[in-house]
Amino acid sequence: MVSTSPAAAKPAPLPNAIAVTLLLFMATLFASNHIAARIAFDNNTGLLLAILLRSAVALVFMVSLTLWQRNPLRIPRGRRRWQLLLGLFIAGQSLCLYSAIANIPVAMALLLVNTWPIFFALITWALGGSRPSGRMTILMAIILVGLVLVLDIPRQLSTGDAWEPQWLPGILFALIAGIFFASAVWITENRLAGMAGSVRSTYTMAIVLLLMALGGSLDLVPGGLQLPANPMGWLGLALLALFYGLASTVLFVLMPRLNMAQNAPAMNFEPVASLLLGYVVLAQVLTPMQLTGGAIVLGGILWMGLSNRAR
Repeated sequence: MVSTSPAAAKPAPLPNAIAVTLLLFMATLFASNHIAARIAFDNNTGLLLAILLRSAVALVFMVSLTLWQRNPLRIPRGRRRWQLLLGLFIAGQSLCLYSAIANIPVAMALLLVNTWPIFFALITWALGGSRPSGRMTILMAIILVGLVLVLDIPRQLSTGDAWEPQWLPGILFALIAGIFFASAVWITENRLAGMAGSVRSTYTMAIVLLLMALGGSLDLVPGGLQLPANPMGWLGLALLALFYGLASTVLFVLMPRLNMAQNAPAMNFEPVASLLLGYVVLAQVLTPMQLTGGAIVLGGILWMGLSNRAR
């Protein structure tokens, strides 16, 4: 008789080098999604339209994955309100992230959003979890120092130069996106951990899709459903949906074989990939001081993640 125990059914992990390579590839796909979004926005594509199409494509991928895995599309009793709240947070995060990308360099936006582990630690503490340790507090301070450099604040103070008009809202949008994402991670880990990931993501994408459609129909975001002005805008719109849907689906399919407990830090390559792609595709360049700050931010986040797993 063939064993059907969970241990026997568990897929064998991929060789570590292959797993890390795949994670770097997926991080690059996510970064490519953001680069494509900036191209779409630069060609007058509506913000809500971009999120709407991205969510629709991701929803198709997630439903297909759920059916392929034969997971029941049922939310356990007592978790429905948390699933709704998760969808609301991801919708807010998507809206704020794309708003940030439309206003500031893509790499800067992603570096700001990727400070979400700081917000996650503070949210966890505020909701009755453990207080950040002394080491964690030092790491947070180091990351904040890196952000000061990324935002080029020392040069502005010394020269009296001001940010470009759209930068301040872009920075605020990116930080709020980080808070939304940290809140979504808290709900996922503390209230919805027992649900299959594909099912949870299916409902999340469906909620985002409905909210964007509702926002567009009510014209809550002026020009939110505006069509691209030219073929380049249409290309950016199509690619942002394709890259996001492909990356998220491949990640879900292969996650059981990627040894995420050890290899998850490879996903922090996303801001680095966005920096390289932003330079090649969009001619977006950060100063040496900003690059140094970015390295400090990424190093602090990586160290924070490794410290959490060790603990």
